[in-house]
Amino acid sequence: MSAPATTPRVTFAHTLRAEWIKLRSLRSTWYTVGGLMVVGLGITALSMSSAGQEYRSATAAERADWDPTSLSLTAYLVAQLIIGVLGILVVTSEYATGLMQTSLAATPRRHRLLAAKVVVATATAMVAGQALMFAVFLLGQALLAGQDVPSARLGDPGVLSAVAGGGFYLSAIALLAVALGTIMRATAGALATLVGIVFLIPAFGGLFPSSLEGILAIWPSQGAAVVLTTVPDPQYPHPWLNLGGMCLGVAAVLAAAF
Repeated sequence: MSAPATTPRVTFAHTLRAEWIKLRSLRSTWYTVGGLMVVGLGITALSMSSAGQEYRSATAAERADWDPTSLSLTAYLVAQLIIGVLGILVVTSEYATGLMQTSLAATPRRHRLLAAKVVVATATAMVAGQALMFAVFLLGQALLAGQDVPSARLGDPGVLSAVAGGGFYLSAIALLAVALGTIMRATAGALATLVGIVFLIPAFGGLFPSSLEGILAIWPSQGAAVVLTTVPDPQYPHPWLNLGGMCLGVAAVLAAAF
């Protein structure tokens, strides 16, 4: 009498590999990453085109606060939205197509499935985000040097920290997007919420009561984004602590998603 067949044990490594295969197989993934690079470099080229004129017409105080590194990294404002779309689609694309049922049949433990999506999305965002930050920095500094205004090099104080910090910041945004996509299960709703978080709330930050102003120190596009600068900001003197606070907030949203 033959022994009954046993069901192969699905490990986290198997789930992780499956999620990576799904992510890299989607054309939307490559379109999003390609769009991230094209838009980021395009914004940098446009924003740097008039930097020389702005510097020559600046006052002495404005020249003292001149931050060529921050100027070349301003593409993060749009890049965070694009990389957020990537994080959202990691989850919501499966709900839209019905593939989530298949994924859950293969990996019944939902926590394991979401953990695999988090790892894959964060790793992809880290690589893409760091590549973008270094690319826009090098392009921006080349354009500044061509206009004969002060520029920066990676070896200058605080520059490498700012550029690398931009990559970490974008990775945190991608992680937040995964959490929002999991909670809402719809691309439009998650994206609208992300836009509200990174753009609308900072825009109306001045209307907050004084008791809530401290929250802006760890908010995306506000205190947490100061990590992309090299000139100290008196309002946010501890940029890496601010970014750490933002990551704790993202972790709280992710905990709700789990």
